[in-house]
Amino acid sequence: MRRKSTLAVGTLIGALAAGLLIGAPSSAAPATTKPPAAAPATFTHPGVLVGTAQLDLARSKVKSGAQPWKGAFDAMMASKYASLSRTPKPRAVVECGSYSDPDHGCTDEREDALAAYTLSLAWYVTRDTRYADKAIQVMDAWSATIEDHTNSNAPLQTGWAGSSWPRAAEIIRYTYNGWPMDRVDRFAGMLRNVYLPKVINGSRSNGNWELSMMEAAVGISVFLEDKPSYDKAVATFRARVPAYIYLKSDGDLPKTAPGSGLNTRDKIIKYWQGQTTFVDGLTQETCRDFTHTGYGLSAVSHIAETSRLQGQDLYPEVADRLRHALGFQATYELGAAPPSWLCGGSVKRGLGPVTEVGYNALHNRLHYDMPHTRQLTEGRRPSGSNNLFVGWETLTHAENPS
Repeated sequence: MRRKSTLAVGTLIGALAAGLLIGAPSSAAPATTKPPAAAPATFTHPGVLVGTAQLDLARSKVKSGAQPWKGAFDAMMASKYASLSRTPKPRAVVECGSYSDPDHGCTDEREDALAAYTLSLAWYVTRDTRYADKAIQVMDAWSATIEDHTNSNAPLQTGWAGSSWPRAAEIIRYTYNGWPMDRVDRFAGMLRNVYLPKVINGSRSNGNWELSMMEAAVGISVFLEDKPSYDKAVATFRARVPAYIYLKSDGDLPKTAPGSGLNTRDKIIKYWQGQTTFVDGLTQETCRDFTHTGYGLSAVSHIAETSRLQGQDLYPEVADRLRHALGFQATYELGAAPPSWLCGGSVKRGLGPVTEVGYNALHNRLHYDMPHTRQLTEGRRPSGSNNLFVGWETLTHAENPS
């Protein structure tokens, strides 16, 4: 049973409100009109990162052998996450220290969650029920076992795994009839009682933490149809994005997130990794490394994509920040030598497979010129998984207008 997405009107209204009609130039001013704060009156399912129309397009492209979708699908199916012999490894308590040290179930949980999502995509494209049943087996194993996340990285770990679980659950719950309702309810209880409380109040740590936590909170809220949590997560997201990605219109210094305590120039500069020159698209973690920056930008894209599927399009609001950030990081990821004023003249590359969703939305739907992001995105297809919370976005989002 599926609920079809009916988003064209809401998306057009959002685009009109922000002045981002087809043909909008890359120099367009930042959007000032914000979308409604309220959660949708009725949630759309499946509607976490991918919706029915997107899934149908990906399936049709794979079935016709079209590229890059067929190659992306083949790569996904060859991965360990699509294996029908996978044995889930649930734990009652997942303990994750800094950089997953100790790693007591951290990798197992993230990879099982990614496997559930991968298997759900495999089911949708192939209609082979073995993949749906395996996804259910993985989700059921964890929902019957997990009770808590502990140690210093617990909020981030919960955010990463909690981003993948609802993507898988949305697809299986609303496109397959073989998941018993009592198990669906148990899985919902897991998300409500184990995951949501760890992420919904956000984090005052690095921006990628809070953005990943809000991605999980938004996705979980959609699956649970929890309007207050959805509203709270979106509000946190809307405050964090301007504090994570700089625009020159912000002034001499970057914006700060509410409650951050960053109330002096010195504190802000230290938080921005010692960077003192600020330009469009610089992020709070650019001078840390591109890998963590990629986590943040991916979460921004994912939340905006889910909001669009739910009829509350946040892309117009974050478009200028996101397109500049993707383009700025892509420039140096492609090999350009950083100037001396940027991170002391040295950057740590490794952006990861995180550009497809944002590039598709901003370039293909809203028609911004993004040459460096395009070169990076198309040159690295098919995008795979970062083994944390990103997977198979060439398959699901490349050239996808839906």
